[in-house]
Amino acid sequence: MTEEDLKDWIKACEGFRAYPYLDTVGVGKVTIGFGRNIDDNGISVKEAEFMLDNDIARCKEELAHYDWYNFSPENVQAALMNMCFNLGLPKLLGFKKMISAIENQDYKTAAIEALNSRWAEQVGKRAKDVALMMREQDAQAGTNRSH
Repeated sequence: MTEEDLKDWIKACEGFRAYPYLDTVGVGKVTIGFGRNIDDNGISVKEAEFMLDNDIARCKEELAHYDWYNFSPENVQAALMNMCFNLGLPKLLGFKKMISAIENQDYKTAAIEALNSRWAEQVGKRAKDVALMMREQDAQAGTNRSH
């Protein structure tokens, strides 16, 4: 049997599950994919990097549908990507005052709105870093406007 044949056979036996579940063998191990026992085996750094790359690409694709993202400066886009990755797009879209400020290129207010949230309380330094990215853009825009 070739390695590919073995792989196909195991895939057929295990089936694919995109979300974690408790295995059916009765030992209650959290499993995902094609029978991957993540309780005992976890994931490798390489696997985590692969998933991270896919998640970042998904966030970029989701945000690309919004002009307030597309027309934002690079720092603000990075801040929004970080929030989208952490929160998911539906919850990010709930930051209506922040998004409105971004649409108006008022990045200082956008930063304040990001910090004025339960999310900021939950993630602490991450929220401060996101706000700083937005504020730095506002400072740069102010400098550029005065010249």
